[in-house]
Amino acid sequence: MAPPGALSAEPGVDNGDKSLVILQSLLCLLREKNLLTRADIEELSEKVATRAANCARDPMPCRAGDAVAAASEMSAINAYIGQRYGGKHRRG
Repeated sequence: MAPPGALSAEPGVDNGDKSLVILQSLLCLLREKNLLTRADIEELSEKVATRAANCARDPMPCRAGDAVAAASEMSAINAYIGQRYGGKHRRG
């Protein structure tokens, strides 16, 4: 039996998908509560993209395909949150 709060393995359901839904919802909630600014989310998106671009030299190794997929997903989250909640862009 899995410990309480653990993501259990359900047939046909990817735990990565569950985690993604939770993290997307968390980012939106933090933005709604003004705990994250649009600039913070843009910075996070840039960091994820940078990590994907330099996957071979990343101090926290990950698979290149996963890093690129994460960067793409973060870009989509950034666009959605920017459109939905607005806010000031990062100065750059």
